[in-house]
Amino acid sequence: MPNPLPRLIVADSERDPDMLYATRFFAPDPFVFLSHRGKSTVLLSDLEIDRGRRDAQVDEVLALSDWAKRAPSKKGATFAGQIALFLRSRRIKRVSVPHDFALGLSQELAAEGVQTVAQSGLFFPEREYKTPAELRTLRRALAVTEAGMARGIEVLRASQIPKNKVLRWNSRPLTAEILRAEIESAILRAGGVPANTIVAGGEQACDPHERGSGPLKADTLLILDIFPRLSGAGYFGDMTRTVVRGRASEAQRQLWHTVLEGQKLALKTMKPGADGRGIQDAVKNLFTERGYPTEQRKGRWCGFFHGLGHGLGLELHESPRMSATILKPGQVITVEPGLYYPGLGGVRHEDVVTVTEKGIRMLSRFPKPLEV
Repeated sequence: MPNPLPRLIVADSERDPDMLYATRFFAPDPFVFLSHRGKSTVLLSDLEIDRGRRDAQVDEVLALSDWAKRAPSKKGATFAGQIALFLRSRRIKRVSVPHDFALGLSQELAAEGVQTVAQSGLFFPEREYKTPAELRTLRRALAVTEAGMARGIEVLRASQIPKNKVLRWNSRPLTAEILRAEIESAILRAGGVPANTIVAGGEQACDPHERGSGPLKADTLLILDIFPRLSGAGYFGDMTRTVVRGRASEAQRQLWHTVLEGQKLALKTMKPGADGRGIQDAVKNLFTERGYPTEQRKGRWCGFFHGLGHGLGLELHESPRMSATILKPGQVITVEPGLYYPGLGGVRHEDVVTVTEKGIRMLSRFPKPLEV
């Protein structure tokens, strides 16, 4: 049942996905969005007002300063006071706000006679189901991601393998930091904004969110996990490839192919009505059958101990989680099984799909090389 209360967001749209979804307008400082009786309104500072009138995809753009001038006090109204004056002009005393709405601002609004009611769950449930336009934008975000991956593979292939197995590139040791910089520079040139790209090899690859540091070595498993944001649109790409510069051992090769088999199983069984938890459990069971159990060894988790996938859009990790959803058309989900064993290394394959009426459609298009 739709929420009958007016909906209020007070946030910047650089970081708040709901504000960006509601307005399609990028602003680094908090501003005000109101949805009431089928009409959307934003209040912007004088600094942003002209740009907002041109770019914000809302019905009405007003100047916040107009409400400061209406304050009964000569000192002017506080930010909360300005919002309250605006809401009172619309005869609004009670509003629905996102669950992470600022507590301090909520208390200030209450002092001004405006009650905020935190909405549980998604503030815009429709964000979970991507429109054709959003799918095109996500594909652009993935193309940027692929440009970064291509540069990473290119640098690895161009690196030399000396006797000590520490890779060299441009006459110096190739480190995770250098390779990350090359990947992220390519992303910037392609129109993306990189952040915390993972370049993790050897033992570091056994920690799924380890960014990676130090010299990279030949003949070891190297995880490249890239998740930039598309500049000017705000949607994320996300992709992981695991490669070996040099020759993979038989144990490394078996681990790599087993994870690929798990991903193929998941992709084959994904369709509308399928239980995401059941798919994740099936992948974990497959790994166990292949001799790769998920368990603790010396106090450290080994095997497949993270989720199979997550929603992707204006947030890197958004609804739905694979393990907590029944698949529905329009969802965009990553599929990223992984196996991690200290002493052997880590492998993760990650691609992005959208659920269709009959099955899924792959949005990722980058190949999966093992040896480079």
